[in-house]
Amino acid sequence: MSNTLLGKEEFVARLRAEGQRRYHDQHPFHELMHAGGLSREQLAAWTLNRFYYQTRIPIKDAIILSKTEDAAFRRIWIERVRDHDGRDENGKDGGLELWLRLAEAVGLERAEVASLGSVLPGVRFACDAYVTLCRESPLVVAVASSLTEMFAPDLMSKRIAAWEQHYPWVGAEALAYFRSRVPRARRDGEFGLAFVVTHAGSRELQDQCVAALVRKAEILWHLVDCVASATGGPTAPSPVTPSAPP
Repeated sequence: MSNTLLGKEEFVARLRAEGQRRYHDQHPFHELMHAGGLSREQLAAWTLNRFYYQTRIPIKDAIILSKTEDAAFRRIWIERVRDHDGRDENGKDGGLELWLRLAEAVGLERAEVASLGSVLPGVRFACDAYVTLCRESPLVVAVASSLTEMFAPDLMSKRIAAWEQHYPWVGAEALAYFRSRVPRARRDGEFGLAFVVTHAGSRELQDQCVAALVRKAEILWHLVDCVASATGGPTAPSPVTPSAPP
């Protein structure tokens, strides 16, 4: 493997290519979801288990905040915690509250979902691995693991349209979390990418950043695969990692 630092455009292209080819929008369970092929039970199971991932997001973001002395970075990154844990500057509910409303709309008991007691072991393992990845990585690599956000706006837009068309019984108001993530994920993805490109100052760090993004994509894929397996839905192995570039 070469030790030559990748140029900005080449580095960004590699991050996008490696992340996009593994992003979980290509999982057959998600494809079935967007085609209207999931049962109410499968949709509910996905919603319940995905909430565990949602609860890990502000935790990993708090870990990332603890890794830097840069107050300017912290002022920007802390918005991610607020986006999920509480209310934003306009008094709107955060992502965890919006997800619990979604859970109620698909027929789940709010208290059951919030308790996290029914989360599949494989889902819990995968999501906890994401927190561990952020805890054990240097700052720039931990930030790079979040770059799946670059692909989230298109997925959320597709999901909104699919649920409105195929699952109208859920109700448009319950899709508020998905709607909120379209602009926020775009904002977060752009900031994260710029930070990684600026601060991955060696080829070794660049390679670690790519590996972290790949690992995060695999975690998201595994989450969906666990739900699919438990509910009789279609499963598939995560796309194989290609050999490293020279």
